[in-house]
Amino acid sequence: MNPNPQIPATILVADDMEHNRKILAAMLSSVGYQVVLAADGDEALKLLETGTIDIALLDVMMPGRTGMSVCREIKSKLETRLLRVLLLTGLNSTEDRVQGIESGADDFLTKPIRKEELMARVRSLLRLRQFTDELEHVELVLISLALSLEAKYPYMEGHYERVAKYSVALGRRLGVTDDQLVALRRSSYVYDLGKIGIPDHISQKAGPLGEDEWVLMKRYPEIGERICKPLRSFGSVLPIIRHHHEKLDGSGYPDGLKSGAIPLTAQVVTTVDIYDALTTDRPYRQAVSPEKAFGIMAEAKRGWWDGDLALELQTLIRETNALSPSSEGDSTLSSSWG
Repeated sequence: MNPNPQIPATILVADDMEHNRKILAAMLSSVGYQVVLAADGDEALKLLETGTIDIALLDVMMPGRTGMSVCREIKSKLETRLLRVLLLTGLNSTEDRVQGIESGADDFLTKPIRKEELMARVRSLLRLRQFTDELEHVELVLISLALSLEAKYPYMEGHYERVAKYSVALGRRLGVTDDQLVALRRSSYVYDLGKIGIPDHISQKAGPLGEDEWVLMKRYPEIGERICKPLRSFGSVLPIIRHHHEKLDGSGYPDGLKSGAIPLTAQVVTTVDIYDALTTDRPYRQAVSPEKAFGIMAEAKRGWWDGDLALELQTLIRETNALSPSSEGDSTLSSSWG
């Protein structure tokens, strides 16, 4: 998105009064913005499903779904929560504005609308949208960097995508918050990012690691955390990156956390990571069936991970009929969990 009229943003105008819609459309289109119109809240929400809207201008007093109701729905969905919303209102009371803020509105404009003020508010919201887009670009760069790691290991093809898919589904099943679901999706692609700081002869070694090699290998969660730390939106992602190799009995790394001290989101990613490692071919063993993988996880050393999470994942996969293709074969857990 670019606020420059030469690269026009698309603005949704939702107002039940046709006269008001035409006036607002004329103001916005006169400076180069693309405008789409909705006569009520339901029509506005349907237009938002196209994913092409940059800003939503919503009349507060529409019949049926009010502007505040539409705003609340926009801000409650992961797909649209970052969309900028400008409420248009003839209400001036403090209570009305508080309700608008609570609905998630980014700004207000009081009727009658003056073109200069409307343009200033729109430009301000578009700048905020641009910052958001730039932030998303940085996240994509980090994810691309992590996927380049995946490309170095032929047996890892599709691993992070599968971990993201199952981690988000498992998190949703466990009832975690929307912010935690976002963290699970993001972290599933970057939790191994710190391996770029580990020499290839260690990170790609097929056999057991020596003592000195393990000392270096155990540093990679901290390295990954440092790489992602400058990105403020990764606040909920950093604990997953740092702690996805912790074990419930305190024998994990890098901090030796125990039981409840390990973030639930980190445990979710760990559980899914182990499952996917077992059900795909690796240099040190063949893949096993999903059912056998869960059997191995259940029989592994107690205290390493949460058996209840493994059972939840097993039930989830059965219910969604999402069993991964695999071959039967004897298997033991890799010391690095894949």
